[in-house]
Amino acid sequence: MTLNGLEVFERGTFPKWLKVRQKLDSTDVGDIPAAVAREFSRPEVTNAISSGTRVCLTAGSRGVDQIDKVLKACVSEVRKLGGDPFIIPAMGSHGGATREGQLELLSHYGITPDLMGCEIRASMETVELGSVNGEIPVFFDKIAYEQADIVIPVGRVKPHTDFHGPIESGLMKMIAIGLGKQKGADAFHREGFNRFLTLIPAVGLFTLSHVNMPFGIALVENGYSHLSLIEVVPGPKIIDREPELLKLARQRLGRLPGQQIDILFVDEIGKNISGDGADPNVINRDISGLLEQSELNLTPSIHRVIFRDLTEDTQGNACGVGLGD
Repeated sequence: MTLNGLEVFERGTFPKWLKVRQKLDSTDVGDIPAAVAREFSRPEVTNAISSGTRVCLTAGSRGVDQIDKVLKACVSEVRKLGGDPFIIPAMGSHGGATREGQLELLSHYGITPDLMGCEIRASMETVELGSVNGEIPVFFDKIAYEQADIVIPVGRVKPHTDFHGPIESGLMKMIAIGLGKQKGADAFHREGFNRFLTLIPAVGLFTLSHVNMPFGIALVENGYSHLSLIEVVPGPKIIDREPELLKLARQRLGRLPGQQIDILFVDEIGKNISGDGADPNVINRDISGLLEQSELNLTPSIHRVIFRDLTEDTQGNACGVGLGD
């Protein structure tokens, strides 16, 4: 029997309900300092850092699980190798596109000089490295460029909310956009999301050829948004390894079961969960209203989406509320 909403209340006839619990991928990274120490024992790392090497570690704007512990462990391992570490915000124009705003954002995630045990150097100034195809200028954080011997991008690899391809959110995006600060982000977003698939690899490779990045540190989360993988990726291999890590991240991403859902009730949305408030890769809606299901084979089809509240961490930012009904 199929009833519309009004008929349900008029007749007092409700469908049978069954409470279920879904089991998602729960692969866990385990002890974070130990995992970071194992990765830092690799030759790509030990050959790149020695006594006095000035090492710049990056911190993004998203709420990556236990990112404070990851960065603190990285700082510790750099010091063990004799390096001199510091951290910079690598988040494009986030944090209000100001030095103070970006530092405040990092502080919210527990990334402060006292807790990290190293300096956090922040500025919105950039250097222009050149241009790709003579059309899009490539910018890079001035502090990282002038004050570091090597730059180590540290970032989460996961499906992007607004475009899909071999490389989405991850190290290449942080290198191409996050480290470009506001100028780099502005140059990118003027081109539109439809060009990100080609521009991110192109600008990322251009930047890697102009800045010493011997390796990056890729992070992958499980279905519960808990850290499941920490991996050192050699700089020249990021372009090839990241698509493989993206496939892994997509496999571990929490998905809704079934082929069709009449009503999806989402308890909280927020910028710390997704740039679009609720992850379009989970609710199967993007800023245009519906993801291309034929391309990505996304199910279930959801008729109505309800958002109840905002997360505390989003601090009143309701960006993405329009994805709900």
